[in-house]
Amino acid sequence: MQLRSRLAILPERSGERKVLLEQSAGLFGVSVATVYRALREQQRPKSVHRADRGSPRLLPRPELERYCEVIAAMKLRTLNQKGRHVSTARAIALLEEYGMDTPSGFVQLPKGLLAKSTVNHYLDAWGYDLERLTRQPPAVRFQAEHSNECWHFDLSPSDLKHLHKPPAWVEPGRGNPTLMLFSVVDDRSGVCFQEYRCVYGEDVEAALRFLFGAMSPKEATGVDFGGIPAMLYADNGPIARSRVFQNVLECLGIKLLTHMSAGSDGTRVTARAKGKVERPFRTVKEAHETLYHFHQPQSEAEANLWLQRYLMHYNDRPHRSEPHSRLEDWQRHLPSQGIRQMCSWERFCTFAREPERRKVGADARVTVEGVAYQVEPDLAGETVVLWWGLFDNELYVEKDEQRYGPYLPVDGPIPLHRYRKFKKTRTQERSERIATLATRLGLPRAALEGHAELAYLVEEAPAPQAVRALPFRDLDPYQEFNYPSALMAKRAIAQALGCPLAKLSEEERAFIDAVLGETLSKKEVLERVRRHLAHDPPGEAHAD
Repeated sequence: MQLRSRLAILPERSGERKVLLEQSAGLFGVSVATVYRALREQQRPKSVHRADRGSPRLLPRPELERYCEVIAAMKLRTLNQKGRHVSTARAIALLEEYGMDTPSGFVQLPKGLLAKSTVNHYLDAWGYDLERLTRQPPAVRFQAEHSNECWHFDLSPSDLKHLHKPPAWVEPGRGNPTLMLFSVVDDRSGVCFQEYRCVYGEDVEAALRFLFGAMSPKEATGVDFGGIPAMLYADNGPIARSRVFQNVLECLGIKLLTHMSAGSDGTRVTARAKGKVERPFRTVKEAHETLYHFHQPQSEAEANLWLQRYLMHYNDRPHRSEPHSRLEDWQRHLPSQGIRQMCSWERFCTFAREPERRKVGADARVTVEGVAYQVEPDLAGETVVLWWGLFDNELYVEKDEQRYGPYLPVDGPIPLHRYRKFKKTRTQERSERIATLATRLGLPRAALEGHAELAYLVEEAPAPQAVRALPFRDLDPYQEFNYPSALMAKRAIAQALGCPLAKLSEEERAFIDAVLGETLSKKEVLERVRRHLAHDPPGEAHAD
């Protein structure tokens, strides 16, 4: 207080003020800045507010708040993806000149009542500003309870972009394909499996090959990670929208879950959970691919070899929340019944079939990418759904929820001066029967003379580590291993024996019925029938 009183006596630009401050600082053993700070804090005035602080004095709060709500709604309604919206001044002018229809009635602002600064102040004070209105709700984290309960699938272009030596399958003049990183991450443990693939865009075939490798055992690398997951979480890209991709996952018993479309859940970002698969991408690109500045892989196989060595180190790193590694967490939290074992590559190829609606030609043939297939004669001229294999040459045909096939590629037309005729189909037999009936119909003479009435009765037709592994459950969607019915099995047996079953003895036919009553497996049925009839070839006892 004495120092402040002595300073108040001296003029503001007096040199004695500095000397007095230095003496006081030396007396108390502090710096001059500390003395200045103490004087400044004591001279700071105490803030005193009005009794109506925060309340508008221009209008009652309910009325002004209603105008602010309408203006905030106008800003939100006119907001586009680039963040542009109607300004406060323009919104006030529209309300003053034209007004606005609201659910509670028509609202029109008197001219000159509100200013832009006043509206902006209360928009911020009452929480009607655009930043708060568009703010996302709090994030909700989730984590699976068991390993292989959920996998995250995604792909990202490599920072290397292209290989120095393109693969041999690249067509001349098409350009180098993009070196893409395919990745799956276990939701529970964070264990990651990645591979390089040279692709043109998001290729479904490359994605299916990668998923087969991810789910198959990896004895060469010494990693136990694998098995069929219960659910696959992916984005809404071309791969997840592909029918063949969805069909393969359905045959494997995998539930496909994709993000909700943007804007379908208010202001919440629907792709927020993809950070679990994006984090390994960033780690690989920063810790592994940066070394490509010293040495670049010459081929896709070499790039994958280097990547697998790094992923072994990555999976041995600590878990995000547990006191052990990612791979150890995956092994500790396996399902009690074990992981589902992956099928063979040959069986996987039969699942990868793409549907396409086509019309069968008059010669009962369809052409897929220049390859001709001969189908059932009864399907000639019909519009069917083709299921052609993505990895093989077999073709299945679906008509009215009934599947035919498999069909293999056939040669071109038959040579000249040769004759070939298809067996009459049911459609042809039905047409001939109706044509014969039409020629034999007779109308009574009374129909022309008018002495009798005709009654048309139409009958309605009937409606048409040592990791426990479970064996692969084969649903057999295309009926390749089992006959669909006993009738189809008898037709196949007759074709295999080369004679109708009616020429067999009653004992042999009874044996066939007994076998079909036990099983419909193609392999077992044919083996047992041939073994039983080996001592007496069918048809010999009935030869003339």
